Amino acid sequence: MQTPLDRVSHTQKERLAYIEFRAYFLGEISRADIIKRFGIATAAATRDLAMYRSISDGNVELDPRSKCYVPVRDFRLIFEHPVDRVLSALSQGFGEGISGQTRPLIPSEIPRPLHYPDVSVFAPITQAIYRKKVVRIAYHSFSSGRSERDIVPFALANNGLRWHVRAFDRKRSQFIDFVLTRVEASELLSGSQVEEGEDASCDIQWSRIVELELVPHPKEKHHEIVAMDYGMPGDRVLKTRVRAALAGYFLRQWSVDCSADHSLEGPEIRLWLRNPLALYGVDSASLAPGYQSDR
Repeated sequence: MQTPLDRVSHTQKERLAYIEFRAYFLGEISRADIIKRFGIATAAATRDLAMYRSISDGNVELDPRSKCYVPVRDFRLIFEHPVDRVLSALSQGFGEGISGQTRPLIPSEIPRPLHYPDVSVFAPITQAIYRKKVVRIAYHSFSSGRSERDIVPFALANNGLRWHVRAFDRKRSQFIDFVLTRVEASELLSGSQVEEGEDASCDIQWSRIVELELVPHPKEKHHEIVAMDYGMPGDRVLKTRVRAALAGYFLRQWSVDCSADHSLEGPEIRLWLRNPLALYGVDSASLAPGYQSDR
């Protein structure tokens, strides 16, 4: 059965979702807001507001003093608004390309990343991922200094501080992570082909999924607060599935005590890995706080 939204174009649906977003999270929406965001005429913005009121059964009403539409007491969302996107929009703004709004919608402070990669270096790598090609890079590492190598990238990953690219390194004949800010130069080899054994399906650490069982650290007195912070279910065991290649990064970012006897201390330690055996054979486990392999 069709709903009123099914008969609306994708472009207008985006404007209607924006109306709902501002009304619900900022408490008001005006014609000027819609015009500024989408570059449409006043008449079109008026029609959008009328349509939103119609299909939402009057979610918003006109405030005669501010001349803005405000949410009614029994407001009901008709669009999905994922929390991560909502927080991103509120703290960083909307927009793509060169004309979008990029200022925060409300005062916000977020941690600054270590450093962003240069887009001229970044672009050939993302092109290679999308087109399944090889890219030649000049790379700096602590162990071997500067070197040139051909890599077969297939995915980006963020460890909470910086961006990596997961790739097959033809120089070392293995899959490894490259820190994007350490790439000095890159060149897409347009005529290249990915050889057998170089794609993501052959990366065992990337393909392997491990299930981690996180619980409030035994030293914590208020387990209920830890459960609230991390969205734990009633049994206070947060089960999360991550790629083996990224497990160590994840556990370090969350400051999870991975020692068998939960012996780590510090105000940042709120969680304990209840099943450290899940990290057996995981290459990135060396990054996990307190983890010691029996191998």
